[in-house]
Amino acid sequence: MSEPDKTTGPAVVGKESAQPPAAGASLLAPDWLPAPGDANALTDRLWAAGVARDGAGQLTVQGIPAAELAETFGTPLLVVDEDDFRARARAFKSGFEAAFADLCGGADVYFAGKSFLTLSTARWAAEEGLRVDTASGGELAIALRAGVDPAHIGLHGNNKSDAEMLDALTQGVGRIIVDSVDELRHLAELAAQHGLTAPVMLRLTPGVHAHTHEFIATAHEDQKFGLSLAPATGDDDGNVTGRSPASVAVEAALAAESVELIGVHCHIGSQIFEADGFALAAQRVLAFLAEVRDAHGVELAELDLGGGHGIAYTAVDAPRPPAQIAAALAEAVRAATAEHGLACPRISIEPGRAIAGPAGLTLYTVGVTKTVDVDAPDGTTAARRYVAVDGGMSDNPRPVLYDADYTAVCANRAPQATPVLSRVVGKHCESGDIVVKDVYLPSDVARGDLLAVPATGAYTHVMGSNYNALPRPAVVAVTGGAARTIIRRETVADLLDREVDPQDPAR
Repeated sequence: MSEPDKTTGPAVVGKESAQPPAAGASLLAPDWLPAPGDANALTDRLWAAGVARDGAGQLTVQGIPAAELAETFGTPLLVVDEDDFRARARAFKSGFEAAFADLCGGADVYFAGKSFLTLSTARWAAEEGLRVDTASGGELAIALRAGVDPAHIGLHGNNKSDAEMLDALTQGVGRIIVDSVDELRHLAELAAQHGLTAPVMLRLTPGVHAHTHEFIATAHEDQKFGLSLAPATGDDDGNVTGRSPASVAVEAALAAESVELIGVHCHIGSQIFEADGFALAAQRVLAFLAEVRDAHGVELAELDLGGGHGIAYTAVDAPRPPAQIAAALAEAVRAATAEHGLACPRISIEPGRAIAGPAGLTLYTVGVTKTVDVDAPDGTTAARRYVAVDGGMSDNPRPVLYDADYTAVCANRAPQATPVLSRVVGKHCESGDIVVKDVYLPSDVARGDLLAVPATGAYTHVMGSNYNALPRPAVVAVTGGAARTIIRRETVADLLDREVDPQDPAR
């Protein structure tokens, strides 16, 4: 099929075929990865709209060559196409406003800050009409410093500190998403002590098992997030046998004078392609809202359906465009509200990865390369080439945490050598320090070359660490064909500045 529009993605969902296989496929390659006809080809949906190859074969971002970016800003380097980020934000806003216009007057889109929150990205989101969801006091501080209207900020977290909750209350955030009866009662007490009212949404776990990695599936019963819709047998929240934690929380919230219960929230997981899980979650939560109406005579005003919409990390990933996501959810909401005789609550969603992820790429400089012989499934021996780069799990921990797949291309040139199965690895003291587990790279990729890994805009900068005392990379934004630093490169001096030397007489 033809390549999709870079902003909206393909019309098909889930997985599709990669490039036609070529001769020389490795016995060690996973089934989904055929040997490519051209290892330098760019699959559009993996890259920001401004990424291309120039006449010399070099990767460019809005016309800026990768080698120029590396020389100016160093590597590893996270490069974000600001124009692409903004276009994706607009696509979600327009898609959901259109789909829900006749149901509830449109919908609100919250940028999930946990995916990639900086002063710049928070401002981009706000300027494109999005609100901002935060998950800690630090994220809240960034959003506020960026100038986001507090009324358009939400605060998440399953174990918020008193300081975080009080900061949210005094700053006037629009919603505090509460995860448990215990937290609800504590927040109500804290608000009452300070003469404030807490705007609360209750996070529910609708029992939907999303098709994703178990560590990022968040709506099944056996995990730390949310209030179950299932009847409880009695627990430390004081639930009565046969009542669900969600129903206990609603009753407690409605009874607390210092709480304004504005609605409910659910989130089924992350990196999800299928529509059925989101639709089922909406149906179950709306059925619960009907139960609340029948029990308490109250129709709650808002329903947040979370985020978790998948993006393309490799050529076989085929995400849905925002308008298609919105249409499917609107259909499910329309049917459920009609079934239960409910007025449609104001709908909100929280895409983060789907906005930030494809807008970013990471540039690395190649160092050591080597080829090893590996036992193949058929009993023979096959070769795997290792390509080590100057970053690794400290700037992108997703492969080691979630067994996440990525791909890579040579960025400073377009080599014509035969593609060979390669494993891109980092420089950390871990055998699991893998950047790209399986990728075909030209056999002559060597020391000094640049590799570009697409779809790294989400969950790289925000999850970065200083493992092995590596300073964290810079983040550069490109717009209008010009690049600027939005997060400066960390230095060894920065690391040492946090140390308290017991032999320093000035300490």
